[in-house]
Amino acid sequence: MTDREHRGTTSSESDKSGAAAATPATLLEMRHLTSDPHLQQRDLPLDSMRMWAMSFAPMMFHRTPEQIEQSDPDTYNLVLLRAGTMRRVDATSEMTYGPGDMHVNDSSLPFQLEAHGCHMVSCIGVEVPKRLLPLPNDRVASLVGRKLSAREGMGGLLATVLDHLITAHGSYRSTDAPRLAVVLRETLAGLFARTLQDEEQYVPTAAYRRDLLLRMRMFIDQHLSDPELGPRLIAAAHNVSISYVHRLFGDDGTTVAGWIRARRLERARRDLCDPAMRTVPVHHIAARWGFSHHAAFTRAFRTAYGIAPRDFRRAALPQTKWRERQKIEDAVPTTSPVVHTNMVSRQ
Repeated sequence: MTDREHRGTTSSESDKSGAAAATPATLLEMRHLTSDPHLQQRDLPLDSMRMWAMSFAPMMFHRTPEQIEQSDPDTYNLVLLRAGTMRRVDATSEMTYGPGDMHVNDSSLPFQLEAHGCHMVSCIGVEVPKRLLPLPNDRVASLVGRKLSAREGMGGLLATVLDHLITAHGSYRSTDAPRLAVVLRETLAGLFARTLQDEEQYVPTAAYRRDLLLRMRMFIDQHLSDPELGPRLIAAAHNVSISYVHRLFGDDGTTVAGWIRARRLERARRDLCDPAMRTVPVHHIAARWGFSHHAAFTRAFRTAYGIAPRDFRRAALPQTKWRERQKIEDAVPTTSPVVHTNMVSRQ
């Protein structure tokens, strides 16, 4: 996996080239509190989320109503302080955080954050779209600005995940991002839910259904290569009836089969435009994501994207590689064997 590093910037809105899948950064005003201009930021896109790490001299951050009106990515930004002190002020509260403390900011609300207490303040965190969390916004809103501990329980687990992903990101492939995003999102949602439960703010039925649907979607993403993936397998994995699975997806405006097909097509589309997989035949990519019949995959891909898979790859990849690839594609069989992820070599 790759990250992006920024030095001496004056805004948290970083260069988004090559990171279309990541959530956009929340725009902030920044003002140094000393003569030291040091500011270093690293961004790590994880599917639709964005992890980041920062170190800087004492500084003031300000999210203004004007910035919110200009651009609101509709996200929550969890901050884990590693060194220094932070004092957060908004319209209703004031809170001070030390090393090992976490807090949540809402991109839709103005706030001011003063960071100082040592020569070099450091923190890490994650920005996540609100729609990805299995809890209603009015519940999570009660956590904004509150001091959360990263020393034990779900907070400690989340801190461990964040530290590991930031420090060991180079050991993962870019295709691992969706799986890592699932781990991070589940841990973050677990911390929020546990905090609300500890305060006897019980999650309502609607939130439970949303949480279950989210977990089913995560399960689907983890089993896309299984040609048997369907309502029966999903129901068994979550201890519910098949009809309940259909009802959950139906209430969300889709079908189980439609959701699975869309996710498989999206994964296949990513592989087709990945230069590292340029020599892998299209029918192997299709089988890798659970399409047993090449013709059916081609029809579904054309319906979804308006172009045949081979033509999409030809347009997406450098033309100099096309002749070599075309020789492989000329011998595509009508029916393809299932090829699991670990059977496809990446070059």
